[in-house]
Amino acid sequence: MGFRLPAAALCALAFVLIWPLAPSDAKAATLERVAENGVIKLGFREDAAPFSYLTKDNKVAGYSVALCEAVAGAVRNHLKRDDIKVELVPVTAESRFIDLEAGRVDLLCGADTVTLERRQRVDFSLLTFVTGSSVLYRKDGPADFVALAGQKVGVRGGTTTEAGLKRALSDAGIAAQVVALDSHEAGRSALEAKEISAYFADRAILIMLAAGAEKPQDLALSQRFFSYEPYALALQRGDSDFRLLVDTTLVRLYRSQAVGKIYQGTFGNVPMSDLLRAVFIVQALPE
Repeated sequence: MGFRLPAAALCALAFVLIWPLAPSDAKAATLERVAENGVIKLGFREDAAPFSYLTKDNKVAGYSVALCEAVAGAVRNHLKRDDIKVELVPVTAESRFIDLEAGRVDLLCGADTVTLERRQRVDFSLLTFVTGSSVLYRKDGPADFVALAGQKVGVRGGTTTEAGLKRALSDAGIAAQVVALDSHEAGRSALEAKEISAYFADRAILIMLAAGAEKPQDLALSQRFFSYEPYALALQRGDSDFRLLVDTTLVRLYRSQAVGKIYQGTFGNVPMSDLLRAVFIVQALPE
């Protein structure tokens, strides 16, 4: 009896297989630039936990950061240069792709959703994570999405999730006030202070926000998904050599199951979804 992947996983596989057919720009030559400067610049977000963030002692951490550090190690091996340094460069949700296009960073290590619009500006690696937008409520407030009519709903500004929230509200015919916030932590604080009735974000991020709340027992996470959010590492458009090295690094992590250790180190006891497992399986390409 053969192994059958779920439909969503097959879609992810098709996405991976057709990706190289997209047209590319002139070679960006990231590896040459790194070899010349002796530095690889990794762009990180301070406010995208658990994927990319600053810890309380100001250390850069997160799931995507760990993947990027593995890429940096692969760059050293490829160039046969143990002296290549890693420079961690802070970026924001608003500046990240501008910084990448301008060459201020070589690789984005955050919670970056792949979209066709974004692929007109930058390239992306193989998928690194899949999640979807959902809602975090207060238990003493609205209990479901429909009940948000007339309420204030928070979301991180400058993200695909903000557009997704407005679309979901419009599709459901719900007249709610969308409040754009500067960070996910600010959204959680506003929710705890009852300044908003719900906070909208990718579900993986909401899980960690709820766990870090002052009173997590006062919050409730919806089981509903409102969008499909495929994450990947972004790099300069048209740089096929660097992208191949990034993808090769990821494939080897997926094939060796080392990615499972990175996941556990980030998410702890939160189970990995079947869809995420399937994405790793279908992207564990042969050498």
